[in-house]
Amino acid sequence: MTAERDVDIQFRGDVTVELIKSAASDADVLWAARVSTKGENSLAEIEADPERSKGLINYLMRDRHGTPFEHSSMTFYVKAPIFVFREFMRHRTFSYNEESGRYRRLDPVFYVPDAQRKLVQEGKPGKYVFVDGTAEQHKIVTEAAQESYRQSYRAYLEMLDAGVAREVARTVLPVGLYSSMYATCNARALMNFLSLRTKREDSAFPSFPQREIEMVAEQMEEQWAALMPLTHAAFEANGRVCP
Repeated sequence: MTAERDVDIQFRGDVTVELIKSAASDADVLWAARVSTKGENSLAEIEADPERSKGLINYLMRDRHGTPFEHSSMTFYVKAPIFVFREFMRHRTFSYNEESGRYRRLDPVFYVPDAQRKLVQEGKPGKYVFVDGTAEQHKIVTEAAQESYRQSYRAYLEMLDAGVAREVARTVLPVGLYSSMYATCNARALMNFLSLRTKREDSAFPSFPQREIEMVAEQMEEQWAALMPLTHAAFEANGRVCP
């Protein structure tokens, strides 16, 4: 039967984030903020004393004057499991375009937690921690996930080969399947995302993100920090709170 044919299934435990394009710099914050006092001369202030610029950005962040941080744009290409995207898209200030299982055959690439992924939850909702799993628990997770993925993808191919529409055949595929999307945001939206999707001891408000979306957030933050170092520094200095 077609369902028994060999399929090159890939198992991964990582995510990838690539900055595709950007129009984002600390200067965008400066001219947007200074228009309130400088009017048409605000653009001339971009090359003003760096320390004064640093102080202005820190003031805006500290006192939560957020709109100057919206005059920037970054587009990321993200490849991650579908369950990560379901959490990601709760951030409605981003713009998204994701690959479609209605229009293309989906590749057999699936997520399996690696050995560093903490497996055991201790505590109750709102007050819990994750701790390392045992070698046996990791073995169970790996083997069970891989078996499930192979079975579901065989069923998917069997339906496609029988002439079933892609949008129907995809219903058997799990949320551990990798997808890809473009995600576009401004710096303010990104800071809101980072404040909720990373766990840092120095954050003013605690956050408890799922590790897989935190992996995405960490890569996005690293690339954003290189574009807007003064803004990123002010974000960290003021408790990682979105202004």
